[in-house]
Amino acid sequence: MKKTTLKSDIVDALSLQDLCRFCHADETWVVDLVEHGVLEPMGSTSGNWRFVGTSIARAKKARRLNRDLGINTAGVALVLDLLEERDTILRRLAQHEPV
Repeated sequence: MKKTTLKSDIVDALSLQDLCRFCHADETWVVDLVEHGVLEPMGSTSGNWRFVGTSIARAKKARRLNRDLGINTAGVALVLDLLEERDTILRRLAQHEPV
């Protein structure tokens, strides 16, 4: 039996290169996501960009939409915005429903 150790899998931030490896994508694709407003990196240039929390999750979803469904970058931006809007509406609705 394998011995398990406590290890934190939480990542504070990913560089552009790390995000590309995480999403199995090239830098051009990630830069395109930034240009379309899908991702909001911290940092002024792509060489020092850092992606945190929401941007990491959005990048992974964007990659799946692109890879699995063939959706282009503009379409990915639209789909992710609509999904977030839906989630917000569902949360607001859940607050008003009796348990």
